[in-house]
Amino acid sequence: MAPICSSSSAVSTALLMSVVVSFLMAASAGNFYQDFDITWGDGRGKILNNGELLTLSLDKPSGSGFQSKNEYLFGKIDMQLKLVPGNSAGTVTAYYLSSQGPTHDEIDFEFLGNLSGDPYILHTNVFSQGKGNREQQFYLWFDPTADFHTYSILWNPQRIIFSVDGTPIREFKNSESIGVPYPKNQPMRIYSSLWNADDWATRGGLVKTDWSQAPFTASYRNFNANACLWSSGSSSCSSTSPSSTSTNGGWYSQELDSTSQERMKWVQKNYMIYNYCADTKRFPQGLPPECSATTMS
Repeated sequence: MAPICSSSSAVSTALLMSVVVSFLMAASAGNFYQDFDITWGDGRGKILNNGELLTLSLDKPSGSGFQSKNEYLFGKIDMQLKLVPGNSAGTVTAYYLSSQGPTHDEIDFEFLGNLSGDPYILHTNVFSQGKGNREQQFYLWFDPTADFHTYSILWNPQRIIFSVDGTPIREFKNSESIGVPYPKNQPMRIYSSLWNADDWATRGGLVKTDWSQAPFTASYRNFNANACLWSSGSSSCSSTSPSSTSTNGGWYSQELDSTSQERMKWVQKNYMIYNYCADTKRFPQGLPPECSATTMS
């Protein structure tokens, strides 16, 4: 959607700014034909229901994937997913933001498949300037294959917040003050793919994909992006200050309030199964600097 600006002397300045910012920052919501391109899979990715539903499928010859038409530099991205049901061992459904190049930035949700009856593992990671290795993994407190659930990435200049159905599960703060690169200069597209990773995805590769269960299918709906669109080298938000962008739901300067912090602590206490910031064997020379209590949640 191209940025739209308008003016009217009959409208108060405050109202006008609110309208302009909303148009500048809101990508279109909910139509996959308008927002995404299926980029690989030889027909295994499908847009259905007049653009309201997208499905990706995986069989032995190939998986499938899609990417957003737009690039974004900061935003709040929501997508509802229903994951591969049944025995999905060996499969990975990835849903993430990424820039391009050897020093790319990336913000990841990855859903690692399971044997029937075992929980999915939700794998998260943050790359900045080509460096990742910031994995946190969680079980979910519901069956992600039974219905659609909303997976959200809030990315602003101060922090990245991963949320599930509105409950924050992880926060990665801007720690540039202690020398940690932060994703803030490279626009990113939204990507998703369904692919075979049975060399590592389920129990470290011990459980292989059962191709008699194929095709495996994941479903997507209700995409929404309140975001700064990047086009021709500039941002649709460049003419607005952080104070004015806060009129659009407040995401540009949003942080976790005390209630959200408590909800995140609940998730991390009860459902986190791996945290790189607690893996002293992996980092014998000392944990990464962003793992200090003042910068890492």
